[in-house]
Parts: sequence; C-alpha cells; structure tokens
Amino acid sequence: MNRSSKTVKGVLAAALLIAAGGITPLLAADGRTYESAGQKFAVEILAERKDVVWGFDFLPGGRIVFTQAGGTLGTLDVRTRWVETVSGIPAVARVGQGGLLDVRAHPDFAQNHRIYLTYSEPVGGGKMTTALGLGRLEGKELKDYGRLFSAYEPSSEKIHFGSRIEFDGAGHLFMSMGDRNSRNLAQNLAFDNGKIFRLKLDGSIPADNPYAKAPDARPEIWSYGHRNPQGLALHPVTGELWEAEYGPRGGDEINLIRPAANYGWPVITYGREYYGPAIGEGTEKAGMEQPVVSWVPSISPSGIGFYSGDKFPAWKGDLFVAALGSQHLRRLSFEGKTVHQEVLLGELGWRFRHVRQGPDGLLYFSTDEGKLARLVPAP
Repeated sequence: MNRSSKTVKGVLAAALLIAAGGITPLLAADGRTYESAGQKFAVEILAERKDVVWGFDFLPGGRIVFTQAGGTLGTLDVRTRWVETVSGIPAVARVGQGGLLDVRAHPDFAQNHRIYLTYSEPVGGGKMTTALGLGRLEGKELKDYGRLFSAYEPSSEKIHFGSRIEFDGAGHLFMSMGDRNSRNLAQNLAFDNGKIFRLKLDGSIPADNPYAKAPDARPEIWSYGHRNPQGLALHPVTGELWEAEYGPRGGDEINLIRPAANYGWPVITYGREYYGPAIGEGTEKAGMEQPVVSWVPSISPSGIGFYSGDKFPAWKGDLFVAALGSQHLRRLSFEGKTVHQEVLLGELGWRFRHVRQGPDGLLYFSTDEGKLARLVPAP
C-alpha cells in the first residue's frame, strides 16, 4: 500500500468516528487569539452535538459527563474526544424550557460512581415539575436510578424550571427552581416555586434548614423570592453561595444567597413586564435583599462559575457568567463593592448556557448550539 492510500484510509476512518459521534477534531472556534486582563487565550471545541448542552461536570480520568436538554446523557473523554451516550436516564418532559437539565458528580464519585440529575418531570395530566435524582454510572449505563426530590406543586406551565445543583462541601446540596410562571408563589413558603432548596446528599431534609420546623412552609426551602435561577456557584474562598437568575424585561440578577433571605420577586425588581408596565412595588423594600449585580437591559444569565486556577492568574477570584440572549461570556471582577465587567466572545454569536472551571485549571463552557468547549492559554 502506498503512502497516499494510507492517508486516504486514515481520513476515512477519522470521518467515520466523527460521524458516529466519537472523535471531534480539536479546533479553535475561529482561529483567533483573544485577550482579557492581559491573559491571552484561545477557544478549543471539545464536542459538537445537535442539542442544547445544559449541564456538565468532571469525572476522574479526564472525562466529562454532560446533559442534552432533549433527554440525552453523555460522557466525553477530553483526551480522545470520544463521546458515549448513557442509557437508563429517567423520562423527561421536553417541552418549552424543560428537559434534562443539570448533572453533577457525587462528591464521593471516585468511591460510589453516583451522579445527580435535575430535569422536568412529567407527572401526568399534562403537568410537570422540577425533580432531582441519583444513579450509579457504570460504563454506558445509569443503574439503580432513584428520584430523591420532586418539587411542589406540578403545573402545566412550560417555563422557569430552574435548575442548578451545587454542593457545600459539608454533606449538603443546593438546588434551584424557578417560579414556573406563577410569580406570586415565589413569596409563598407553602410552595417550592421560586426557591432555592438545601438537601442532604441522600435527598432528605437537614434539621437545621430555616423552615425545617415551620408548620406552614416547605422544609427544603433555603431562600425565596427568585424568578428563574439557572446559576449556582460556591465561592472558592469564602464558601458563600452565589446565584444568577433571569429577570423579565431587564432585572437579571447576581445574588449572594443567605438562609431564609427574601430576594424580592415579584414584589421588587429592576425589570418590567415584556409589554412595558412596571412590576410590583419598585426596586427596594425593607426585609428584601438587593442584588450584588443587576442588568437592564437583560443579558439572560444562565450558569455561573468562579475561577480559582493557575492557568489564568489574572482571573483569580473572578466570576464568569454564561449569557444566553446577549450571546457572550461575561467576566466580573470585584474590588470591594465595585464590580468591573467585561464581555468575552460576543463575536461568536453563541448562546452560552453554562461555565465552570475544570480540575485542570482551564475554563469550560457549553452552548445552546450543542458545543462543549474550553478556554486555553495562548502564547
């Protein structure tokens, strides 16, 4: 066989792997080098799918587990770019903003191989709610899956499911849920709409939750008055929980989450109705929290993540926001009460869904166009 035929066979083999959903070529998004705070970086695309990559997390051995909103769970080997589809996931309601949502590896994944999922759960009669489940990942199968939590109460509304998962490092997880288009329930502690929950890792209720013993409140509630929170991140130094949520027409927010705190929706907001009128009672009210950052007009913030690695030293302590409608990554740096903001990658025209630091110190993100990618240092 001559050298030319070997080359052709190699190209054909690679093409077959790519077509089968296996290896995705390592490509820069547009061949460009970017710069932020003196840090030069490039974009590497790790996988390109045909559906929204809603959530992702990192597994041992250089693998990533990720969700696609349409109901597919997959794993990606970062080194080879090989993607495998995982069977055994629960039924999801893929309607409106619903679907298979977040995924996180159990803090003890190396020992128990378990992963958490959130999703829009169909409960019959055309109704859905936001649910949390746990299963054991073995190869290409999710085994022993069980639902841990199902939010009260289901409805036929197709928007504002939330939801992100975050761990506190002390045996608890946080989970967010939107108001499900029933905005007044965000202020009602008898319902889970528009709340952030705190659960034990097995899905049970911690005895020290602020409403664990309140007769007229849901015991899982940690904070309330949220519209549609799709971003949760633990600060790597302080351990504080930070949150991002969508406002209506304006009024997107970044919040510092405290137990039993009321974040105002829909009583106070910096946003307006989509057709113009004001909402609620203004932008401030006693007993209700103010956002750390708010945006008018909206940027549509989804996932958020703090950077604490060594690959981009100038970004240490900064918060990155995946913005959907405004189609960019946003870097927030903090100097006391002053917040500096920078828009990154807006020229790519992608809807950024999630952003997180990887164990290798690089910054990873996913998009509604089906991309799973990372930022890498450039010379």
